[in-house]
Amino acid sequence: MRVMITGANGFVGRALVQRLLDTNQLRGQPISALILLDKELAGFTDDKRVRRHCGSVTDAALLRRALADGIDVVFHLVSVPGGAAEQLYSLGYQVNLLASLELLDQLREQPGVPVLVYASSVAVYGGDLPSRMDERAVPHPQISYGAHKVMVETALNDLARRGEVDGRAVRLPGIVARPREPNGLRSAFMSDLLHAFAQGEPYCCPVSPQAQAWWMSVRCCVDNLLQAAELPTAELGGSRVWQLPLLHLSIAQVIDALAAAYGQERRGLISFVPDAGLQALFGSFPAMKTPLARALGFRHDGSAAALIRNSLKPAGSARRARGRTALGVTDHATD
Repeated sequence: MRVMITGANGFVGRALVQRLLDTNQLRGQPISALILLDKELAGFTDDKRVRRHCGSVTDAALLRRALADGIDVVFHLVSVPGGAAEQLYSLGYQVNLLASLELLDQLREQPGVPVLVYASSVAVYGGDLPSRMDERAVPHPQISYGAHKVMVETALNDLARRGEVDGRAVRLPGIVARPREPNGLRSAFMSDLLHAFAQGEPYCCPVSPQAQAWWMSVRCCVDNLLQAAELPTAELGGSRVWQLPLLHLSIAQVIDALAAAYGQERRGLISFVPDAGLQALFGSFPAMKTPLARALGFRHDGSAAALIRNSLKPAGSARRARGRTALGVTDHATD
């Protein structure tokens, strides 16, 4: 089994690399080669299965070299995030759209029918969302990042219809807890809040306690990416695009879970100065029902408390959580 990960050096990419190296199998076969593609690939374990290809995903020749010995499964994670893609349109256009289409075109030339798992985004829905949503919602992107994701989803579905690429796209929500560094993500405050609370540092939150967003831990995200790869082709329907189950949580609910894990006294470290733009984007995400995705084995973290554990692994969190059931940290399931 030969597996490739684009964007392998990213937050989700590194977690996926480690999981695949640890399990050493995918789709019932041992992994003989794990091909990593990104602009920088430092710090990965020295493992004979790992093949490194450093450079930009926009380099068609680099893609061709990475695929030269054949490929069975590709996880296509690389992207220019939404905020950065909006400011730097040409870069987003080259990476998020053209490079993805080039990858699809090269995969259709491979012998056999390779599996492609594509990391799409909830950005496809745009803003001004209804009070309740489900996985059949029609995309209406309002930023270039979301528009490019929809275009790639369409191309993926078409090549799956033609039987040339066994494509599967999953729409990801905010994934936490990303490192506290500039990343071009408008949702970066979601991870920054978690890190600050866990480290006992003051944090000024740019949205209100009532702001509601869609959440998923990196551990759960990797579980879902692997589930997408594992699904038997014969069981898939006409559409190969799924909205993943997700947690629909307010900032206040997340802070409740953080306080249960790290101590109530840290609540005072969090202040709020809402930014009108971020509040408009992340202040009123509706509940999202995903029965079709759940039937295929996709899942969310289960609860706010589990989200914190899966994102930050706080020491003793399970013991403290058991002693604080009165705080109302419950399973905020979305379907």
